[in-house]
Amino acid sequence: MECTVSWTGAAGTRSGMGFVAETGSGHVIAMDGAPDEAKPANGGQNLAPRPMETVLAGTGGCTAYDVVLILKRGRHDVRGCSVKLTSERATEDPKVFTKIHMHFTVTGKGVPASAVERAVALSHEKYCSASIMLAKTAEITTSFDLIEVA
Repeated sequence: MECTVSWTGAAGTRSGMGFVAETGSGHVIAMDGAPDEAKPANGGQNLAPRPMETVLAGTGGCTAYDVVLILKRGRHDVRGCSVKLTSERATEDPKVFTKIHMHFTVTGKGVPASAVERAVALSHEKYCSASIMLAKTAEITTSFDLIEVA
C-alpha cells in the first residue's frame, strides 16, 4: 500500500496548509488545516477535512466495512450500516487520540442483535487494522442500534 501526500497551499498558492493525498488505488483526498488567526500563513483555509479527521474517517470506514462483510457472510439480511465516531485527543503534542467511541446503526431484516454485537466485536478485536492500531493510545468503546426494516 502506498500514498503520496503533496502540499498544495491554499487555492494554488504556496501559503496555507492544504494537502492532497493520492492513494495507491488512484483516488485523491484533500486535507487542510484549521485557520490560525495569530499567524495566518501557518494556518489552513478550512477547505477540507483535517488530517486527523481523515484518520478517524478511515477508521470508521474500516470497521463499518468489516461489520457489513461479517454480517453478509453470516447470511444476514443487512440493508444499511453507519458508524458515528466521537473522539478525544491529548492536549499536548503528540495529540494522539485518547478516547474513541464508535456507535453503529445497522438496518436489516431479521438480523439478530447478537450477530451485530459479534460483528462489531470481531472487527474491533481481530479485523480492523485501523482501530486495532489506534487502540494502542486510545480507549475504544462501541455501541449499536439495530433497526428492523419491513
